[in-house]
Amino acid sequence: MRDSKPGGTSSDHPFTARPHATLVRLSFPVLLSLIAEPLTGLVDTAFIKRLGAESLAALGVGAVSLSGLFWIFNFLGISTQTEVAQAEGDNDRSRSVSMSSLGIIMSAVFGLLIIALGVPLTSYLATLLGASGAIHDGAVDYIFWRWFGAPAILITLTACGALRGLQDMRSALWIALGINGINIVLDPILIFGAGPVPALGIAGAAVASVVAYWIGAAWSIWIVRRKLGWSFQVDFGAVRRLMRVGADLFIRTGVLNLFLLLTTREATHGGADIGAAHQAIRQVWMFGTFVLDALAVTGQSLVAYFLGGDRIRSARKVARIVCHWSVWSGGLLGLVLWLGSGIIIDLLVPATAIAYFHSAWIIAVVVQPLNALAFATDGLHWGSGDYRYLRNAVVLATGTGAAGLLAGPHALDWIWLMTAAWIGVRATLGVIRIWPGVGNSPFRVME
Repeated sequence: MRDSKPGGTSSDHPFTARPHATLVRLSFPVLLSLIAEPLTGLVDTAFIKRLGAESLAALGVGAVSLSGLFWIFNFLGISTQTEVAQAEGDNDRSRSVSMSSLGIIMSAVFGLLIIALGVPLTSYLATLLGASGAIHDGAVDYIFWRWFGAPAILITLTACGALRGLQDMRSALWIALGINGINIVLDPILIFGAGPVPALGIAGAAVASVVAYWIGAAWSIWIVRRKLGWSFQVDFGAVRRLMRVGADLFIRTGVLNLFLLLTTREATHGGADIGAAHQAIRQVWMFGTFVLDALAVTGQSLVAYFLGGDRIRSARKVARIVCHWSVWSGGLLGLVLWLGSGIIIDLLVPATAIAYFHSAWIIAVVVQPLNALAFATDGLHWGSGDYRYLRNAVVLATGTGAAGLLAGPHALDWIWLMTAAWIGVRATLGVIRIWPGVGNSPFRVME
């Protein structure tokens, strides 16, 4: 085992000399880029709240179904980030160019397939999540239009993954801010109408997102070509490798989102008010997870960089520091959310749903440090390429949480208690893979 690579030493990366400062410097623009999307989701929620509880519950059904589907295909962005970072750690720029180009091309292909397969299934998907009546109709309107942004979303996610693999966190930040800024500007115009533009209601929020993401996709491709270059040569060996990685991440993300879909289904079955309260908590919780994911994304790039140069001790140092920062950040986030409870109720929770909100909200707040650790270890294992272990960990966690959900009542506090259990299993399995390093761990140091 070694902790340097030919032609260099472990001191050639700023993290070695100033680990905490480097982690913060890289994580801050990631934080801003990641919170841009859930902030837009909160804006969507605030606008749609004015249309009533049924429209807000419909937004929850539509948003969770599509975000779950798009997350399944996020293996392209995750694997591209790791591949580029490992190539950079090994001083192999040609591999970086090849893998980033291939990832973007595959994203466009998968996006078109999503449109072709998804549009005919729009109504069925809303029904599957327990929506009926006006909630079902609103969810169908939202989901139908969002399908057409699928290629743009996947291209943008993959391009930003390539840039973060280069540890160019700022370019990804500007792309995210641009996309979400356009979305926020278009929201009120398309939802409520303005001048010659008719009021589209909940469908307007979907159209705003689609337009914003297509602009962002074109912009992100231009930046990747400028920073890295471009290659139209397809390495079929690399395609097979990405597909193998994709199979593990596809299952992992699919099972993860199955649990989130189950929570939305259980809440929707409880009625419009429970569905609306769950949507409000889910939006804030998603905001929190994106905040916590900033450290995980940065840790992924750093771990991949060091392991690409066979620097296992440096990678373990990244893991230790990322986990410490994550737990403390989770505690601080929980405190901020608790202090802001009144504001959240005023902005996001319809009056008829407030009675269902409080006890579930307490659980979502208290679990934040554990949630942070789950996200941190996910990012670290992405960086090490330990995708199969992550797959198995999430399958076990989801099985545990889903069994509890299905055995319990349609009560919002029970739904969030089972969510806390699901998070706890993921965090525990993530930590023991690094310390002491159970199984064939990439983090295990062989003396």
